[in-house]
Amino acid sequence: MNNKNTNKESVSFGKKVLSFVQNNSVPLMFVLICIICIPISGFSVSYLVNEIVTRMGRNIFLILCLLFPIMAGMGLNFGMTLGAMAGEIALIFVADWQVWGIPGVVLAMILSIPFSVLLGMLCGKLLNMSKGREMITSYIISFFINGVYQLIVLYMMGPVIPIKHFSLKLPRGYGIRNTVSLLNMRQCVDNLLAVNIGGVKIPVLTFIIIALFCLFIVWFRKTKLGQDMRAVGQDMEVARDAGIKVERTRIISIVMSTVFSGIGMIIYLQNMGNIATYSSHSQIGMFCIAALLVGGASVDRASIGNVFLGVILFHTMFIVAPSAGAKITGDSMIGEYFRVFVSYAVITVALIMYETKKRKQKSRLGQQLAREQLEEEKK
Repeated sequence: MNNKNTNKESVSFGKKVLSFVQNNSVPLMFVLICIICIPISGFSVSYLVNEIVTRMGRNIFLILCLLFPIMAGMGLNFGMTLGAMAGEIALIFVADWQVWGIPGVVLAMILSIPFSVLLGMLCGKLLNMSKGREMITSYIISFFINGVYQLIVLYMMGPVIPIKHFSLKLPRGYGIRNTVSLLNMRQCVDNLLAVNIGGVKIPVLTFIIIALFCLFIVWFRKTKLGQDMRAVGQDMEVARDAGIKVERTRIISIVMSTVFSGIGMIIYLQNMGNIATYSSHSQIGMFCIAALLVGGASVDRASIGNVFLGVILFHTMFIVAPSAGAKITGDSMIGEYFRVFVSYAVITVALIMYETKKRKQKSRLGQQLAREQLEEEKK
């Protein structure tokens, strides 16, 4: 009897381990990559910790914005780029008005909200027309709005939208330069209340803002609207039958994601100290989504824990890969290619795994229905 029980326990333990590995294959793969690359890169512990803490402060707020559409069953919001563009436009205006420091950051955040709301409503309405294809649609919408953004920034700023300072304008007299300096605003949020522990700079105020946003997300999930979003995410038809306005709820989730991504982009750019006017936003959605997936999230399930784990693993790989690549192959570009390749590969693998899992669930449900029909026929 004891042997049987022991065998059963070992089999169930083995199944649990296998299930854990299957469900967390992407984070475990990145843990392995980091374990291999960190010693090879030759970076000191204090340097690595300092870089990771800086990148956490810079990126976490942006990645948290992705949780709202996932909650509403709309998948990974590639359209968060729309909010990033709204944040950049707000910062260009603030730089032109010469409002710097914390007041400049706050003003830019306030200015970005109306732009983000308009873009979020447009995106949400378009996504409601393409139910079941939200991710690819949001990806294409981001390209479309990027074209509109380029038109506004390259041709309309100057002749149509007044820009006073020549330092922002191209030599021809209109359009914004490739790089807009935010030197007078650089790390103003990060440096306020910053603490230095063992050579590691901890941006306390930035982490307080992130913590407040995390608390907001936890509270929001418990509200009526948060519960409605979760219900819509689980089954739209059941939610509609329960009296929930499905389309409206989905639009609100996208608007919230877009508004917070605009604020997140301002936090990101004040840390960087400049705006690459035509390219800052182009890859931000891709890298945020990759980081979230590295943390163990999926298309239909994500948590705050996934965000923090993803940022740590993904950006550790980003820091050590070029140096490790240079040590192994003698060419640092190999590491650069590797980290770009991995970021896209993670998204591809996650989407394939999600689709495979969904098909298996449908197959199981179909088999179960077939069995139930056979049993009814026999009776």
